[in-house]
Amino acid sequence: MTSSSSTHAFKMKLKPGHVAEYKKRHDELWPELAEALRGAGIHDYSIFLDEETLTLFAVLKRRSGAEFAAAFDTLAELPVMRRWWDFMAPLMEVEPNNKPLQQALPSMFHFE
Repeated sequence: MTSSSSTHAFKMKLKPGHVAEYKKRHDELWPELAEALRGAGIHDYSIFLDEETLTLFAVLKRRSGAEFAAAFDTLAELPVMRRWWDFMAPLMEVEPNNKPLQQALPSMFHFE
């Protein structure tokens, strides 16, 4: 039996002059952060850049199930996630706690 997934899309914003560094840091994603994301059921996560506006568009898929829902909901409380936010804060627009400012994007079309 295969588990189903839910898709989440949101946008964030880079500060000018930080495109290359943002990409570099994600290309060198910390293994402990990757492990935390997998533990939260995230199995497919992409971030795209609109170079004209510096808007980042993120799409992730999360496995369904109570254990993954609980892990996903508490991801923001993990020390590794907090360290990542602090590490990335100089590059992007953030909330007072350094969490990236995110705006959820509603699904308008899907084709398989």
